[in-house]
Amino acid sequence: MRIFCDFDGTIAKVDTTDLVLTRLADPAWEDLEERWTRGEITAAECMRGQVALIGGDDAALDAVLDSVELADGFSEFVAWCRANAVPLTVVSDGVDHFIARILDRHGLGHLPVIANHLVGNAELGRRLEQPWSRAGCAAGSGVCKCQVATKSAEASQGRVNDPGDLMVFIGDGRSDFCVSNRADLLFARDKLAAYARSRAVPHHAFSDFHTITTTLAAAHGRLARRAAI
Repeated sequence: MRIFCDFDGTIAKVDTTDLVLTRLADPAWEDLEERWTRGEITAAECMRGQVALIGGDDAALDAVLDSVELADGFSEFVAWCRANAVPLTVVSDGVDHFIARILDRHGLGHLPVIANHLVGNAELGRRLEQPWSRAGCAAGSGVCKCQVATKSAEASQGRVNDPGDLMVFIGDGRSDFCVSNRADLLFARDKLAAYARSRAVPHHAFSDFHTITTTLAAAHGRLARRAAI
């Protein structure tokens, strides 16, 4: 079993990038958001432009990030994954510095994170690098979650009856649409749940991580028993 989990609106109770933009960015960030909504620019282009508009010094940025709360049950979910040797990776079309700051504050800085990379500071200016982007990505995102999932699947090939063969994805938004079709087990809410329902994609609805842990614990037990046969 391998678990990939979105961050904004999934692990974090809010979209941290939107929160930072609302508090610290030039209002022009909303114009970029509208252009993306109309399909005039990609999500990746939108994010690059918006991050460049973030003002405030580093202390102000960290103060905003320190106000973000994690979803109920997430810390316990991480503990379950560790206890059962289940790899958990945070994969987000958000910003790595934002995610790392929030996870560190909750004692979860050890989790691997795949996200857009923030460069610079308040004095030099901030910009976004997108090392996980892919030309032709269906979502047009700075992080192609399908590419991440595909590479993970290729790395696990050849392990017959191994619980690691099951790919689990947990998410809530538009950047999760494409990868949701590749998941063996999908947990979805909000926009992702609506997308899954509209395309008859099997999924588990969730409101917190307690329910996810319960469901995965049962699935992990079944896989372990099957592998032992």
